[in-house]
Amino acid sequence: MAVTISDQKHNQIMKRRKAYMDRRIQESNEECGIVLVNTGDGKGKSSSAFGMVARALGHGMKVAVIQFIKGAMSTGEEQFFKRFPEEVVFKAMGEGFTWDTQDRSRDIEICRIAWDEARKYLQDPNFELVVLDELNIALSYGYLQWSDIEEDILKRPQHQHVVITGRGAPAELIELADTVTEMGLVKHAFEKGIKAQNGIEM
Repeated sequence: MAVTISDQKHNQIMKRRKAYMDRRIQESNEECGIVLVNTGDGKGKSSSAFGMVARALGHGMKVAVIQFIKGAMSTGEEQFFKRFPEEVVFKAMGEGFTWDTQDRSRDIEICRIAWDEARKYLQDPNFELVVLDELNIALSYGYLQWSDIEEDILKRPQHQHVVITGRGAPAELIELADTVTEMGLVKHAFEKGIKAQNGIEM
């Protein structure tokens, strides 16, 4: 239920809020690459990451996207960002959902190959944003071990941002990350028997 307040009261609240935010902005003057994690059961983890890719391109930044697990089907984001071959490296390295592949050994092998590819961009100072899409899935299923990849993330160029998506983010990654968002599931069209839609899920 909306709360009704007078214009005068509203102005007083906003004045205090502005003073608080101005102070916080002045205090937050460090500039460096950050690690962002999008996790949780709700929709929007990868979509948020690709929004950041678009934002980075608007600032003239060079971006690498490595997709774990995904890759068996073409997606709208892959088709779109491949229109910018000079600015975006987009590599869908997976072979499909884990329930489709039915081959744990092969899934592990593919994820390790994908991480070897990701490592190249985590070591390249020309890339200011690296998206590791569905990496959390690979970690939660044990296809990759956090202990094997943590150092690569920590030793990346100082200015480089990393976005990691997927449900089931491990506690160690959440502890390391600078920003963590958990997407909550309220409703999903799939529960009503509606299939994945182009432009929405794919």
